Amino acid sequence: MSDRQIETSTSGPHRRREGQLGLRTLILIRWIAVIGQTATVLIVHYGFAFTLPVLACLSVVALTALSNLMLSVRMPARARLGNKGAAILLGFDMLQLGMLLYLTGGLENPFSILILAPVTVAATILSRAPTLALTILAMVLVTLLAFFRAPLPWTGEAVTLPFPYALGVWTALCVASAFIAAYIWSVADEARRMSDALAATEASLNRAQSLSALGGLAAAAAHELGSPLATIAVVAKELSREVPEDSPLAEDVALLISQSDRCRGILAGLSQRPDIADHRPIELLKYSTLVAQACEPYRNGDAKIEIVTDNNCRGLEPEAAESQEFMHGVGNIIQNAVQFAKNSVELRLIWDETIVQLTVRDDGPGFSAVVLAALGEPYVSTRAGVRGHMGLGVFIAQTLLEANGAVLEFSNRDGAQVVIRWPRDMFGRNMSLPQNAG
Repeated sequence: MSDRQIETSTSGPHRRREGQLGLRTLILIRWIAVIGQTATVLIVHYGFAFTLPVLACLSVVALTALSNLMLSVRMPARARLGNKGAAILLGFDMLQLGMLLYLTGGLENPFSILILAPVTVAATILSRAPTLALTILAMVLVTLLAFFRAPLPWTGEAVTLPFPYALGVWTALCVASAFIAAYIWSVADEARRMSDALAATEASLNRAQSLSALGGLAAAAAHELGSPLATIAVVAKELSREVPEDSPLAEDVALLISQSDRCRGILAGLSQRPDIADHRPIELLKYSTLVAQACEPYRNGDAKIEIVTDNNCRGLEPEAAESQEFMHGVGNIIQNAVQFAKNSVELRLIWDETIVQLTVRDDGPGFSAVVLAALGEPYVSTRAGVRGHMGLGVFIAQTLLEANGAVLEFSNRDGAQVVIRWPRDMFGRNMSLPQNAG
């Protein structure tokens, strides 16, 4: 993965997960709305003796009840609604509420503030386009209700509020619709992006850990199978000497020998694979060795990778057990440097009694000011002068490395520079994420 071009298997930041809204939840909320609207109409009319068009109001409420029944019959309870389906239902509820408000005083009705509820729900779960459409619909309804409405229910003579008051209510509802939609959508969008990024980080790390565990299993299998396979080969060769060449068993014995030799060759090949032969989950490795292993997959690129030990190093070289978090996090940073470097990438190692530091510097185009301000967010396009994609590279690297106590600093110095710094006492510990880390 890359941090500045940052390509991953996930899609960009404007991707929306379909099926965000459960039908069962929406139906339950709408039944609560039906009960609340029915109770309000009956209490206002019969309890407070305010004259209402009860039949017309209850007919409008019945529209929501009828649509709920149709949804319950035609769709499974566990169904989940995508952008389009949820937007249609929320738009229907907004129109139903607008009809009810028209019959009960329009914007003069204190319950007119409920027009904001569908906008709030849309901003929480839907993408930008449906949220914008529902916000515009709310503004249109508010505008219509400001001019077209039945009288506000009242005892005695009808009450007509002054125009400035109606204008104030209209302004407040329109501004609130736009502000709430924009604010909640932005917050929810950031939360969705962060959730997707953390899921991708966990999936990437789990994949690397699974491959490591598979390598250890293959190494153990090769070791355990070696001894019985050698015994089979010895017995087969003994049989070949005792069975006459013209015997019908001679061909079977020869086949047995050839297949045992083939199995031994396969096991020998497995033992020579670096991901199996070098499976050392507990062995402590020197800091320079860990960095060399992290950059090994990227040495075949056009850019030359040079590992330099700084002259200011003090004390013994630190050691730590190899971990997927270190390899994956540092590897992401190195990969990006190689990808954008013109000719070379320098990895400078330095340590003393308090810190362990790795500086990754390339001679590429560097970071733009906008990118520098946003690095570490889940989706950031990349370098100045390079048309980047969207992804998770820096976020994944930063998440993994900071979980081990590291601090990352991004800057430009004749190219891009990333400084990774660990406290010395943290570096020698087990540099792996806890089991419940995401």
